[in-house]
Amino acid sequence: MRVLIIEDDQRLARLMARVLTEEHYTVEVAHDGDEGLDIALQGIHEVVIVDWMLPGRDGPSICRAIRAARLPIALMLLTARGQLEDRVSGLDSGADDYLVKPFAFEELLARVRSLSRRFTPAGSETSELRIGDLVLDLRSHTARRGMRSLDLTPTEWNLLEYLMRNTGISLTRQQILDYVWSYDHDVQIALVDVYISYLRKKLNAPGERDPIVTVRGLGYRLESDRV
Repeated sequence: MRVLIIEDDQRLARLMARVLTEEHYTVEVAHDGDEGLDIALQGIHEVVIVDWMLPGRDGPSICRAIRAARLPIALMLLTARGQLEDRVSGLDSGADDYLVKPFAFEELLARVRSLSRRFTPAGSETSELRIGDLVLDLRSHTARRGMRSLDLTPTEWNLLEYLMRNTGISLTRQQILDYVWSYDHDVQIALVDVYISYLRKKLNAPGERDPIVTVRGLGYRLESDRV
């Protein structure tokens, strides 16, 4: 399950991302409304958690834009506004749920679980990503290449998932950094190269082609005809 957090309080966003990641959600973070809406409109997240007050677009306008795009996304508004008229206004903008700050992380998790159940009918969720003989089982959280199991760390898993979801697309190092380490803004971009190296060692047995192509001066791309 993929969750997008649009929250300009970077400390709160990091904490939320860590809590959700520990529950095996794949989390992406944006810190302003315009960037957050651009990411949300890609349609790759099941749940979007959006703060009411943001630089650029505010939370209700983001909800309205997502609803206008008819994307099957569950929307939760976060706000310090607790008055009835504010809750009604937020729900009328297209939000499915409303959480007033400050909140307990246990309540956040419970509400995300509830939204995910409502917006993912039984049997409809994609259970795996498959590119050639490379498979990520999203339910069991296991990976394999052909008959060989891949023992991936959580970071390696997120990196491979991002590459597989964007097969054939050249991704910049910054895009990869923002996706895989979205909860931690202290990491250096050189870490992308380090983890690509780790992932390659686990993906490629002797005689197998490396499906990860280095795009000189830009980043990396996963090629389907190499697996």
